[in-house]
Amino acid sequence: MSTDFSSRWVRIGVHTGLIQHNVAIIKERVAPADVWAVVKANGYGHGAVEVAQAALAAGATGLCVAIVDEGVALRRAGITAPILLLSEQPPELSELIVGYMLTPTVATTMSVASLASAAAQQQRVLNVHMKVDTGMHRVGATPREALSLARYISESENLELEGVYTHFAVADQPDHSANAQQLLLFNSVVEDLRNMGITPALIHAANSAAALVNPEAHFSMVRLGIAMYGLLPGHGVKDECSALIPALTLRARVSAVRWVEAGEGVSYGLIKPLQKGSLIATVPIGYADGVPRALADTSVPVLINGHHCSFAGRVTMDQILIDCGSDTSITIGDEVVLIGKQGEHSVTADDWADALGTIGYEIVCGLSPRVFRQYI
Repeated sequence: MSTDFSSRWVRIGVHTGLIQHNVAIIKERVAPADVWAVVKANGYGHGAVEVAQAALAAGATGLCVAIVDEGVALRRAGITAPILLLSEQPPELSELIVGYMLTPTVATTMSVASLASAAAQQQRVLNVHMKVDTGMHRVGATPREALSLARYISESENLELEGVYTHFAVADQPDHSANAQQLLLFNSVVEDLRNMGITPALIHAANSAAALVNPEAHFSMVRLGIAMYGLLPGHGVKDECSALIPALTLRARVSAVRWVEAGEGVSYGLIKPLQKGSLIATVPIGYADGVPRALADTSVPVLINGHHCSFAGRVTMDQILIDCGSDTSITIGDEVVLIGKQGEHSVTADDWADALGTIGYEIVCGLSPRVFRQYI
């Protein structure tokens, strides 16, 4: 990997070849189901356009985003693949959805009516996917509502019910009883639709975790999110993720060094007096870049010169201070790895998440846009 930090001594590296590697692994596991890549939240902090291009090159046949702006950005970047909006959008955005040929999720008659009207005005037929709430209780039509809603959609000349789907609440806990209950309820809805003569081309339920461990949930497509980036959907499916490789690294350089004597504290609050004299390295990255302030209270290391080094004090907005111990060889310009590998050691976004009591999703999504992304 290039370590050119000419504009700023902080850099996110995204290895698009590893995105392709991860997509290919999941694609093989879920075949013959299609893979649609989830690139919402700027590709989970990795870069939506670049990740989308890599995923499509690896065999994904569609993309998923959260909001209209994300879909529009992909279209303006020249991406022509299907793009599914993963929840209902405000009615006032219906014309934009139709204009950019995004595939909306519908769960209410109000949304269907608005989209049908916009499609008629633009003389287009718009594919839609109906979401069914089988137990997540976040968004979606109830199973009873879904049947009448599907019939309402089928009555429109300008809408095509291309897909019907649901979302698991605890897919990362494969043995949880809710998975089987949700699947049973969803299968019942699909069967009822077939009995009504409604057979959507795309049936989907599986997110990354379910794609890895629940073949019965694969149907005709899976929505591949966090696993595509090489991160854990949850510890309950960790064993199934051994072949996946994290695609993102976070690196910086030492911007200043100083020797600080035992008993002195560093950074705001001076809360961690040094137990012994140490070389303190300043690194120009902080919580405004996505390094959580609480990370300094954990044992998560950074890597400098192939060694574990610890946080010496509080994370500040633009800088962190690192305790390098007695290693006086460290100097300005030396590479600092916050997420990634250096020598025989590595630190992952999941390591950060475990230490902070959160999930890897939050870590990578929290990396600031002001950190330059370099694509390899």
